[in-house]
Amino acid sequence: MIKIILRKGREESLRRFHPWVFSGAVAEIQGDPSEGDVVAIYASDGSFLAYGHYQIGSIAVRVLSFDDSAVRPDFWEVMLSKALNVRLACGLHGNEATDCYRLVHGEGDNLPGLIIDYYGGVCVMQAHSVGMFRAKKQITEALKKIYGNSLKAVYDKSSGTAPYKAGLELVDGYMYRSEVFSDDEQIVQENGHKFIVNWTEGQKTGFFLDQRENRALVGSLAKGRNVLNLFCYTGGFSIYALAAGAVHVDSVDSSRKAMMMVDRNVELNGFDQSLHTSLCCDAIDYLKGVPEGKYDLMIVDPPAFAKHRGALKNALRAYQRLNAAAISKVASGGFVFTYSCSQVVDKEAFALAVFSAAAQAGRRVRILDRFNQPCDHSVNIYHPEGEYLKGLLLYVE
Repeated sequence: MIKIILRKGREESLRRFHPWVFSGAVAEIQGDPSEGDVVAIYASDGSFLAYGHYQIGSIAVRVLSFDDSAVRPDFWEVMLSKALNVRLACGLHGNEATDCYRLVHGEGDNLPGLIIDYYGGVCVMQAHSVGMFRAKKQITEALKKIYGNSLKAVYDKSSGTAPYKAGLELVDGYMYRSEVFSDDEQIVQENGHKFIVNWTEGQKTGFFLDQRENRALVGSLAKGRNVLNLFCYTGGFSIYALAAGAVHVDSVDSSRKAMMMVDRNVELNGFDQSLHTSLCCDAIDYLKGVPEGKYDLMIVDPPAFAKHRGALKNALRAYQRLNAAAISKVASGGFVFTYSCSQVVDKEAFALAVFSAAAQAGRRVRILDRFNQPCDHSVNIYHPEGEYLKGLLLYVE
């Protein structure tokens, strides 16, 4: 086993169970590891600390276990079983009204670099590290064991997430498919609403599962309102609003494929097509041309404006401009649901951007609620960096 020896005093974060070892903390590497190898980490005094995946970069090791479980043959089955038990405890697994959820959320499930989303019997996997990419076969075998005959397929969609390295075949494809399953999409249920999920052509793994609870809250406030869903993707918020009795819903996204899926989801749920309009255009440009007061409920859920710290200032300015436009256009007594999924934008910075937007719009605004990610996107308490989704419910006078 290759050993990573840390500099004196640099072991404290691991003793507090933080799952990363930064390259600057490494004093010595005993052996010649390949990226993705499982290595053992030791303090400068020779005491064992953890096992993890070795990688080249600012993060030198992503920790898999603080004991010897990472080198046991049943490691993947044990860890995925634990993750599934959490979803069972949250009321997601085995729920007749909801058959889609995130099974593995990286560090939140003590599996750094791995995402697995479950869609009615299909697991879609994304590896964000070489170590997880190299472990795909073992992960697939473990998924077959924990789900048994109910598992229809395992699809690897790591080409856009795994680090580009020579020798890695970054080609998406099926790791497993049962004899009776041949589709590239699946109809799933979320709180009784139906959605078509296409993991081969859709964004991320096919659906944004992290907004499940926020979609339900939109539904609870949408009755009798004219709703605008900006950056709608496949229409998750729109379906909830229609089901709740919205007067009319306009869904806006720049992706033609996404808008076609919105129309399919509206039809799938049996809604009157006259109650919904799909608009394939730039969401910000559309908002600029909206008459004041046309909508009394808006959802502003843009993609990540900042994926690294260097983009933080520009991202905050973008959030401010976008929210100022929404706040200025929403009807008096209307709601604005606004979100940020940029991990480098923390809750305080996002709230400040929205405060600045309200001041710019010159409207009286109240914060009625604050949102974060749901239980299947859990945050490891020793890894607060895993908290990425934040949102506000605004009431605008």
